[in-house]
Amino acid sequence: MRRIAQSVAASTMALSLAGCGLSSASKNNTDTSPAKGNDVTVGLLLPEKTNTRYDQFDYPSIKKWVASLTDGQGKTVYRNADQDGDEQASQMQKMIDERVDVIILTAVDAHTIAPMVRKAKTAGISVIAYDRLAEGPIDLYVSFDNELVGQIQGRSLIEALGPDADSSDKIVMLNGSPTDPSAKEFKTGALSEISGRATIAQSYDTKGWNPDIAQTETAESINAVGVDNIAGVYSANDAMVAGIIKSFVAAGATKLPPITGQDAELSAVQRVITGDQLMTVYKPYPSEAEVAAEAAVMKVQGKNIQFDALANDKVDSPTHRDIPTHLVTVVALTRTNIKDTVIADRIYTLDQICSAKYRSACAEIGL
Repeated sequence: MRRIAQSVAASTMALSLAGCGLSSASKNNTDTSPAKGNDVTVGLLLPEKTNTRYDQFDYPSIKKWVASLTDGQGKTVYRNADQDGDEQASQMQKMIDERVDVIILTAVDAHTIAPMVRKAKTAGISVIAYDRLAEGPIDLYVSFDNELVGQIQGRSLIEALGPDADSSDKIVMLNGSPTDPSAKEFKTGALSEISGRATIAQSYDTKGWNPDIAQTETAESINAVGVDNIAGVYSANDAMVAGIIKSFVAAGATKLPPITGQDAELSAVQRVITGDQLMTVYKPYPSEAEVAAEAAVMKVQGKNIQFDALANDKVDSPTHRDIPTHLVTVVALTRTNIKDTVIADRIYTLDQICSAKYRSACAEIGL
């Protein structure tokens, strides 16, 4: 889906968006005639609670930035659909009826939400697709470099197999929800690294990113392939890893295979420390949230030059081409860079990560 290649940043510290500069521009620009002042109402529609990031990071960050960019006058109306596409459509309809100024949307189902995106557009309400590319007339797509996420996961998994690995090593893939277009991009990226270097013995598109379904699929794979014959597991995100591990433990595995992840959830970071999880992909949510909030406020206030400047790429959806896009790059989180990623960016404190249960494991790696 991506049409313009992106360069990979060397570290997350380089990810600081030109956001600071853009924020200043959005507050101090005198060349525009805003369509509206600071009394901005942003509708925020997030898709689920299985992945803790949406409630714990995205919503608070967007709310904070909307308030900051509007001198405390702007407000964020938040709804979470909890994996129910029909519920999200109802939530969006209510926001349209209540005439919010702009909608930031992370779709449960990118295809079925398209009619609501068109309704919003007809009503004069811009829609910013956040984290997942929804179909319909999207004004801006703000997300991470999803194919890069998959490439990092796949490359990490292959490297973990060691120098003696060959194409006969059996990999199980759990790719994420079939209704989430991002999952397809993660899968594409991962396959670009895994194909030809290992055998994909079993592959699943896990409905709703559900850990219980992932556990069942892993159990099926173990029965089909053999617990000792699975060299590695590609898990598209962290939430599914808990279910994957349960199946290996239930099957009597004496050692877990390397397992990938994504989102840097607290439990995943702790599993990385103990060695139960190979790695996770750290996605700097504050940067993503800042861009989405800036875009929303700029769009409502008619600051079109700054809004257009946010796009650093273009992508196509099944319904529209050349959608302006802002992609934030990502980094593999391993035992070696926890201080430089989630701690440095204040996602978690050292005390949160190295609680009593994990204190000795933290000490072993110098945390």
